[in-house]
Amino acid sequence: MRTTASYDLFPDARSERALARARWLAREGRTRDAQAAYDELLAAKPELKACWAEYFELLRTSGRGEEALRLADRARAMFGETGFSFTLRGAALTELGRYPEALAELDRAVEADPDLALVWHELGYAAYKLGDRNRALLALDRAFALEPHTDTLKLRGQVLREAGRYQAAEVAFEGAAQAAEHAEQRADAEREIATTRRYGFHAPRRPDDLTAAERWFAETGSVVLASTPGPVAPSDETIVATFAEVAANCDWHFGQVILLGPEFPACNDLADRMGAPLVTPSAFDPPVCPLIVGLRPLVGDKTWSGIVGRLANESIGLVLALEHPPDAQTVTTDVIGVLTDAGKRLERAPNPVRALNEAQHPGSRLAGRRLRPI
Repeated sequence: MRTTASYDLFPDARSERALARARWLAREGRTRDAQAAYDELLAAKPELKACWAEYFELLRTSGRGEEALRLADRARAMFGETGFSFTLRGAALTELGRYPEALAELDRAVEADPDLALVWHELGYAAYKLGDRNRALLALDRAFALEPHTDTLKLRGQVLREAGRYQAAEVAFEGAAQAAEHAEQRADAEREIATTRRYGFHAPRRPDDLTAAERWFAETGSVVLASTPGPVAPSDETIVATFAEVAANCDWHFGQVILLGPEFPACNDLADRMGAPLVTPSAFDPPVCPLIVGLRPLVGDKTWSGIVGRLANESIGLVLALEHPPDAQTVTTDVIGVLTDAGKRLERAPNPVRALNEAQHPGSRLAGRRLRPI
């Protein structure tokens, strides 16, 4: 969406070779080493705009907005008041949430270099973050006309999706997938298409009009069992009973139930309702279609990651977490009981009908999954 470095700044072959090491370090997640490599290259070739752009993107994606702003100021000292330097500074201000200042800086960039696609892309992103969707779309259309680029199409799709224009958003993401130059870009665009289709499940309501549980399903494809506002937070027993109802209606059958993490009383009830033995992780057997259950996802736990990853790779079985934080970066659960806020369960009542519809949606995490023993 905001890959400043990917816009065409015309580095020559020698410069490309010089950038290769820094790029490799960045891809490996060695941010500090990559930063040192970019600093070294800028000391030798301060005129290399591609290096400035890639260095800026490294800082931006690392959430280091203040450092990105300082780098933009260094670029201005090097290149003067040009469209490129104004754009870097405007993009840095956007990352810091200083949107009016960012737009003012990007307007100066447009005046300095109206034919630079990067200027219009960043202007579109800043306008989008400020909530001015019409201005964002106009800027992105201009950016794409100057330089057809998958990132511009992707951002256009996100703007349209936030406006509730799901079909138009899907077209934009499909264009981004077709224009992708790398497998990662294509996979990213395809994920956006799937997300947009899940949001379309709630049309004509816009994303801002959805409940937390509805947005959770749209963003992740993970089914929520207790999603209707209610007087109290659901108990473990209520969540287990609701899961059993959805499993029966979906005709899911499990050959074993594996508890990961702290034990809770209702886990035995869950195994009884599933008609499957409650076993330890050492008895994990994918062909029998395991049901993996935990009070909450065990982020960073090797056993959890290993078992969940294998189920996903073999497209069999299901992962259930009774509760889940709403801001998880990586989602590994297929069904959750209820979302939490600051560690406390939200006051929600079970909605098995909605959960059934979500589970059967073609964009669900469970789509194509074998949910009975082989």
